[in-house]
Amino acid sequence: MKQSKNALRAGAFSMSLTGLDAHLVRIETTITRAPTAFEITGLSKTRQRETRIRVCAALQQLNVDLHQHGVSVRVGPEEVASSGTFDVPMALAMLAVLGRIATASLEDMVFLGELSLGGAIRPVRGVLPSLRGAIAHGITRSIVPKANAREAASVPGIRVLVADQLVVLVRYFRENVPLESAGEPPPFPVVPPAAAPDLADLRGMHAARRAMEIAAAGGHHLLLMGPPGTGKTTLARRMPGILPPLSLKEAAEVTSVYSVAGLLMPDVGFVGTRPFRAPHHTVSGAGLVGGGEPVRPGEVSLAHHGVLLLDELLEFRSRVLETLRQPLDEGRVTLVRGRTHTTFPAQTLVVAAINPCLCGFAGDRVRRCICSPVRLRAYRARLSDPLFDRFDVQVALPPVDVAALQSSSKVEPSCEVQKRVIAARAAQEERARAGATARTNAQLSPRELDQFATSDAAGARDLAQATERLGFSAAARRRVLRVARTIADLDRRDGVHARHVAEAVHAVLLPPRGTAATPPG
Repeated sequence: MKQSKNALRAGAFSMSLTGLDAHLVRIETTITRAPTAFEITGLSKTRQRETRIRVCAALQQLNVDLHQHGVSVRVGPEEVASSGTFDVPMALAMLAVLGRIATASLEDMVFLGELSLGGAIRPVRGVLPSLRGAIAHGITRSIVPKANAREAASVPGIRVLVADQLVVLVRYFRENVPLESAGEPPPFPVVPPAAAPDLADLRGMHAARRAMEIAAAGGHHLLLMGPPGTGKTTLARRMPGILPPLSLKEAAEVTSVYSVAGLLMPDVGFVGTRPFRAPHHTVSGAGLVGGGEPVRPGEVSLAHHGVLLLDELLEFRSRVLETLRQPLDEGRVTLVRGRTHTTFPAQTLVVAAINPCLCGFAGDRVRRCICSPVRLRAYRARLSDPLFDRFDVQVALPPVDVAALQSSSKVEPSCEVQKRVIAARAAQEERARAGATARTNAQLSPRELDQFATSDAAGARDLAQATERLGFSAAARRRVLRVARTIADLDRRDGVHARHVAEAVHAVLLPPRGTAATPPG
């Protein structure tokens, strides 16, 4: 019902995001003495201008000419309103202050959406984390764009209605015309696509397959080195198929990242399979770890709880690769823009593929390498030692074995490998419940290595001999222990034994320096 007189003040709530952190924003409107003013405070000048144009045009579709009124709008708190689109709550607050809808009807509800010039309500990014933030602030009702319905339906604990036109919202508030519900939550878990790449398609490459299994089981970053055509990329693309299925909590985090990035398809609404990202080596630093205005997640965050393939690793620019060091160490990316710190999750498993030299044939028994020693050293120096040490598992792929390709023997499929990986991850989860801070062996701290990865006497002796013979650094020794703990988990052993240490020593080192397959750095 239309009010008999205008309200002096009206407000509506929306949400703003800094990374995945949601903040409650209040849009407050008042009638001013100026007869034709429409002032907005709390937003940048560019966003003020764009918002003013959209809101004015949309309200004109309802025969509300703001040039005939003096209205002032404040968006706050200003420090958290730096991102987000507040068109819909702003338009509703204006209609309330002008007496077109009841002021009280806007309370205790969050509104999301961008307005078109014709009054349509367009979808926005970050609906899932925004609604989760609204719940954290005690709000249990929301109206979102109809195109975001599938995503909004995946958030429990809040009643979500949807609309695709501003006029539909006005009828809802003035005439009690019902709005559609966002619907039922999507099913979970989501069944992976049947066409996903499978290890059963590959023959031979036993050492590389074992390295993949170890990397997947312990969450270890994996480095594959070999001449062109040895199957490095083909192997890497099968890594998601042997990782454990996403948990509901992990799926919500992945969906939030994709929503904020604007990559969530409207008809999907929920990401239920582990992401796989393979950026080209020409990617910028902002493209890899995030950036821009407004700040968006990069490839390392889009691969959160999934796999990031860095194919032709040494073709990436060195300064771009170095931006990965913080995400790989901390499992998150922190971007600083002025006074704003934006954090995105980045718990990803990195699989990198490199050639042994610039031409790709160093160490090949058939094709001759044409790289000079100077070119070889320059090529390998593109990857710094600190970043190289982030790869716990490293494997050199030999040239393709024709006999293995022609073999008719049955090859183990990804689903069988995945069963062992799941069992190994379960052992790590049990240690986490028992007091370990690390969820995977790749994250074990030096103190936790002493607690959970100490080898038996024979294994300790073998590790000491390998350390002396191969010149292991302290970091390399810790890598051996982390990988040995994972191998023991795959072996379903509580303790680490000599055979686990022996395999770990081979898994963490490419062929020694001075050979044709020398590791870079």
